[in-house]
Amino acid sequence: MAQQLADKYAPIVMMRSQDDGLCDKSEEQYGPPTSVGLVLNNPKVRLLFHNAHGTRLVKRAPVAADLAGLGEGDYLDLPGNPLRPGCTYAKAFAALKRAGHAPAVTYAHIARQPGHSGFVLQYWFFYYFNQFNDLHEGDWEGMQIAFDVATPAEALTASPTEIVVFQHAGGEHADWDDPRVEKEASHPVVYSAAGSHATFFGSALYLGNGQNGSGVGCDNTTEPLTTFRPQAVLLPDEPPVGGPFAWLDYSGRWGQREAGFNNGPAGPNTKRVWREPFTWMDATRSISLTVPGGALVGPSVASTFCGAVAHVTGFLNLAASTPLGSTAIAVGMLVLVGGLASLTTWRPTRVDPMRQPRALGQLLLTTARLYWRHVASLLLIALASLAILGAVNAIEFLVRRALDVRGSGFDLAGGGLEISTSASIGRALATPVASAAVIAFVRDLERGHKAGFATSWKAVPRRLWRLIAVELVATSLVILLSATIIGIPYAIKKFVDWQFAQQEVLFEDRSIRDALRGSTGKVRSHWWHTAVVATTFWVLSQVPGPALGLMFLFTTLPVTTVNMFGSAIFVLVIPYVGVGRTLLYLDLVARRQTGTVAAPPAPRRVERRLKTDSPPGNHLPAASRPRLAAREAAETLKSPRFSPARWWTVRLLKADALFGSR
Repeated sequence: MAQQLADKYAPIVMMRSQDDGLCDKSEEQYGPPTSVGLVLNNPKVRLLFHNAHGTRLVKRAPVAADLAGLGEGDYLDLPGNPLRPGCTYAKAFAALKRAGHAPAVTYAHIARQPGHSGFVLQYWFFYYFNQFNDLHEGDWEGMQIAFDVATPAEALTASPTEIVVFQHAGGEHADWDDPRVEKEASHPVVYSAAGSHATFFGSALYLGNGQNGSGVGCDNTTEPLTTFRPQAVLLPDEPPVGGPFAWLDYSGRWGQREAGFNNGPAGPNTKRVWREPFTWMDATRSISLTVPGGALVGPSVASTFCGAVAHVTGFLNLAASTPLGSTAIAVGMLVLVGGLASLTTWRPTRVDPMRQPRALGQLLLTTARLYWRHVASLLLIALASLAILGAVNAIEFLVRRALDVRGSGFDLAGGGLEISTSASIGRALATPVASAAVIAFVRDLERGHKAGFATSWKAVPRRLWRLIAVELVATSLVILLSATIIGIPYAIKKFVDWQFAQQEVLFEDRSIRDALRGSTGKVRSHWWHTAVVATTFWVLSQVPGPALGLMFLFTTLPVTTVNMFGSAIFVLVIPYVGVGRTLLYLDLVARRQTGTVAAPPAPRRVERRLKTDSPPGNHLPAASRPRLAAREAAETLKSPRFSPARWWTVRLLKADALFGSR
């Protein structure tokens, strides 16, 4: 009767399809759930024992009987390094699967708990490898169904009362009749997340914030999906001393021994849910958080969280595998950030005149001062921008819904290359309008006109077509150049060259073609300066919203609310970035008009020469000092007295030229 019951309710497991071949972690590389025979009696698997005295080999190709009675310190070691899996485990599993050694199997177990009526029918899934934020050999997940009857025979004619799916260190429960629970006849349909194998009730991107055993990161069960119908193998109630199920008496690890969350997992018989199924079930969650499709404007906090966790855990895994390499990366990043901050000039921060050369640091601080000076008007512009973006997004949503178009992006394919983007078409049309109002505000300030909310928006309508079109043309051309692969370097160059097309339209009232040419002319001779400053402002536009919103993901606030908070922060940053980019444009205009170039400061010996060689009261003009310093730097490299210290000094002086003159 127990086997009949296990067959009747054997789950149907949905897993992300492996459409792009091996080694794509976003797809499922280790499906279906399979038999432990995959790692037992396998000549490439070793059984090891570790304690304070070291590690020793117990047996190669261990069988079930070899595991019986073993516990703490014992572990199975599969071929490969779990902290640097590469494609090793995926290829090994694929080979075992082709050889017929990885059948679709789920282990069924009837569990009872003293003091509770009824019983639960558990289904355990074994996987060859876990390739998620945590990396470990072997993986156990599963689910269970609760019955409020005494025997399996009675359960064959009764309905289950509750179902629980296992997820990392916790789970999610639902009533058997809950609409979330999909079924084919009596078989529940569950979804296994790619790589982590956490089990869910639906197809979505799920967010784990570490609460109630949910794990930390994002579990992906989205389409395309492959259906597996694993065969139910009934486990005995008590671990046998021998035979094929002797491994039930094994409490060691089913994968290589590693520190923390990368350690191989222990088997089902060691879990609390095995011994106390009802108590454990009562502590599970009633719902799993999903990642919304996106924020109203700006980057989604939840989606950023997914990527951030993946990068942080990737770095931690690297640190565990190669401490020296990870330390070098961390030190290199600190040196890079600190070097950039020290190479630029931060003072003085004069707002007037607005059209003047400024270094990166001066632009950042001057932008902040200008924003604060006109905060009321700029915030009103930002709120109006939010209203425009929200209205356009709503219209786009209604149109897509009427046309039954899913998603919010577009795909380009050709020549064997595919480009996919999730950018909203409505947002692509509305964003240039929002940024144009800020540019117009700065333009009015620079010209001494009355600058305000109304006057800024008045400048936009009659140039509306050009403001939108020039951005779309520039973006489209950059994408098309990138699609050729060999055109990527030129696409990057033109992306920087065309940074100020909108400023050209609003300041000079140019046509689309002339705006692109005008922007290129302004950037010429200052390309690196423009690239560094523009990149800095782009980072500042993307980071604050998600960074401030991440802290709220670990509270009880709904994920949608957190995303809205991130959007609000993004809106507040829009004027700052718009002002900063326009000040950069005025910086380039000033450099072009005066012929000044961001140059390194004069070395002390050059300054001494200026003082000693020049007659009293006849010092060189300030504009000549940077040029003399540049000549001095070039002469230093040619000097027979050249030394490594002097070489580095000259390089630092030249690097400083990228950020502006002191």
